[in-house]
This record gives sequence, structure tokens and C-alpha cells, in this order.
Amino acid sequence: MKKKRVFVAGHKGMVGSAIIRQLSCRNDVELIVKDRTELDLLDQKAVDTFFAVHDIDEVYLAAAKVGGIHANNTFPAEFIYENLMMECNIIHSAHRHGVQNLLFLGSSCIYPKLADQPMTETALLTGELESTNEPYAIAKIAGIKLCESYNRQYGRNYRSVMPTNLYGMNDNFHPDNSHVIPALMRRFHEAKVNKDSEVIVWGTGTPMREFLYVDDMAAASIHVMELSDDTYHSCTQPMLSHINVGTGVDCTIREMAETMAKVIGFKGSVSFDSTKPDGTPRKLMDVSRLADLGWMFTTDLEGGLTKTYQWFLENQNSFRN
Repeated sequence: MKKKRVFVAGHKGMVGSAIIRQLSCRNDVELIVKDRTELDLLDQKAVDTFFAVHDIDEVYLAAAKVGGIHANNTFPAEFIYENLMMECNIIHSAHRHGVQNLLFLGSSCIYPKLADQPMTETALLTGELESTNEPYAIAKIAGIKLCESYNRQYGRNYRSVMPTNLYGMNDNFHPDNSHVIPALMRRFHEAKVNKDSEVIVWGTGTPMREFLYVDDMAAASIHVMELSDDTYHSCTQPMLSHINVGTGVDCTIREMAETMAKVIGFKGSVSFDSTKPDGTPRKLMDVSRLADLGWMFTTDLEGGLTKTYQWFLENQNSFRN
């Protein structure tokens, strides 16, 4: 049996490594991976040469520059430039060298700040974006439109999945440049170790957020990639390449923080700094299209946080900061 040659771009990141964990268990897949010392995804010529040399059957485009509110506010130029370059280089080179199947991983921040809740795929480009991560969101929207355009003009099968807020193993736990769950997990852990009496969380605690464990995201990505054309297009609009991925269930930041404290075993108080930005008031995905395609999440928030904290404890000495 000939194995599919599958290139996972961003294989050391949180989502890419989860996809690798799942695909590596299969006997019908030959994984192709390159770290940034071997392949600079920002280098158009290098990426094109890579595709010319390797006979790739499928691409999971999980490579991205990511970060939380602070990182997006501080480095907007890097967020839009690097994400645009990686997407353009990989998608165009995949097409040039005959790759028919590609899955692009986006973000729920593509939707308008005040989009109706839960957010459907058709909400794209119907309103103003959240200002704190607009450059990143615009880059991700461009990735969706790249996929749609190559599908329309060349008949490619380039699909996009838009995950809700992700967390899990191999997340970024940097104290300044991480998303809310890893940032709080590190803060609560350090507060527990230091026997602090209080942990202060940015914002009012009232915004609603939906969180998806990364192994569920990987499973959903593989599921969408491997759907037959007939099945996939039966649940999508003509030429619409993106599908929401999430739980369809949200909670307040306060509820998430309280669950975090429980999982970590922090016994002090949790307070909120209302002088810090909240971001979008609510972000809940409508995942009915994905449910119609036969996939639903399996890991609840407390279970996912427990698995993530175990990984954190086992790997904290390797964190750079």
C-alpha cells in the first residue's frame, strides 16, 4: 500500500504537534516535517524548492505566528507580515507542484467583534474586527481567501478550519506573549508554589469564551481533511472553504479562572483588574456545520486543563522564560 506523503507545516507548535501525534499512529501516512532551521517558511524560494523536491500529497498548514492580546498589540507588523508570507508561500507552492489537498488552520478572530452569537461561517466580512488583533485576523482572512481562490480558479481541494480558543500540550507559556489559558496556568502554578494569597486576572472576568482542547482540534482537522468531496460540499456553500471548529459551549473568563484554580490546587483568592482590556465581549462558534459532517468534541474544560497541567508540570524546566 502506497502511503500518503503528508507535510505538516508548524509541526512543533501546539496544533501541529497534536496533528503529528495522531497521524504518526497510522500506517497509511508518511509524515514530512522540517523545522525552521531546515526550512524558512518566510522564504518563498526555499518553500518552492521544498515542494519541488518532495512529492507531497497533503498539507496541513498549522504554521503561524500567534500570541495573546499583549503580543498582538506590541508586534502588529510581525503578526500580519509573517502570517501572510507563510500562507502565501505554502499555498501557492503547493498548487504549483500539484498538491490537490490542503487544510489551512485559521482562527475565530476572523469574525467581526460584534458578530451575532454564536458565530456562523457566513459572518465573515460582515463587520469591524476586534482592534487588538486586527492585523493577525486580516492575515487569517487572507489565508481563507487564498484557499477559496485556488479552489475556484484551479479546482483545488483547499479547505480551512477556524478553531475557537485552543489550549493544551506544547502551548506557549511565556508570561507576556501567551494566550489566556497558558498565561493563567503559569500564573496560578507560580502563585501556588510561592504560597501567594491572590492571583489577579486581566479584565473584568465577564467576557464569554469557548475553549477547545488541542487534541480535539487535531482530530477535527484530520476529519475535515479526509471527508469526501460529496460529503464536504453537502454541508458547505458553493466554494466556501472554511468550517468552524469548537465545542459550541462557552463560559466566562471568571468561570474559566476558577476552574483553573481548582485544577492547579491554588487555594488563594482570584480577583480581576478592570483597568486591563477585555477584548471581544463574547466569542462562541456555531459548530452545527461540523456536527453535520460527523464530528464533535470529546474533552471538557476541566478534563483538558487537567491534561494540560500534567504536561506543564512534566515540561516546565524546558520553558525558555
